[in-house]
Amino acid sequence: MPSAREALLDAAYTALLVRAWADVRMVDVAAAAGVSRQTLYNAFGSKDGLARALVRRETETYLAGVERELARGDAGGPGPTADAAARMTAAATWTLRTARANPLVRAALTGCWGDRLPVGQTGPTELVGRFRERAVAALAPGRPREQLPALDAACETAARLTLSCVIAPAGPEREPEPVRWPADVRAAVPRQRTRPAAEAESAAVSRLVRGAFAGLTG
Repeated sequence: MPSAREALLDAAYTALLVRAWADVRMVDVAAAAGVSRQTLYNAFGSKDGLARALVRRETETYLAGVERELARGDAGGPGPTADAAARMTAAATWTLRTARANPLVRAALTGCWGDRLPVGQTGPTELVGRFRERAVAALAPGRPREQLPALDAACETAARLTLSCVIAPAGPEREPEPVRWPADVRAAVPRQRTRPAAEAESAAVSRLVRGAFAGLTG
């Protein structure tokens, strides 16, 4: 069973999917979470505090997914003999998938918060940097010391290329930047791209990431 804090964050995220953040009321978030408004204020202090905590949770969840994909990204499993490009590709594909589904992660990655979202404290430079740091930490063990600078550069390049695919998706169904949701509640959830478009995105990021890692072995 989620804690009161997690229930409040879940309720705030759900509310954000159907209305602009400016129209989200603290009393409604508390009611949806099944707690008092005082409990909400005790946990977050203010609506701005709730927004900061919500953006932080969503970005940390995204980064945890990056770590998971880096650990299992190819059939050989983690370790120095695994395909670093395949593992980084798995993390990049996770990034595209999460950015399509989660408006807060997409906004943090692109810096396009729009007028429907709370403005987060995490921006593209920080988030891409943390992506790179996790990639280096996952892929460096077992590598010769002389390969580490090249690995760092490959991870930096791959992270930035992944971001470019988030900003400008491959395929014919490119979405405008920033995403503007319609007023209709059912249509407010970020829409999934068609399978061909999603496959085109995955193929594009795979090519880019493998190109960034072309000079590395292992």
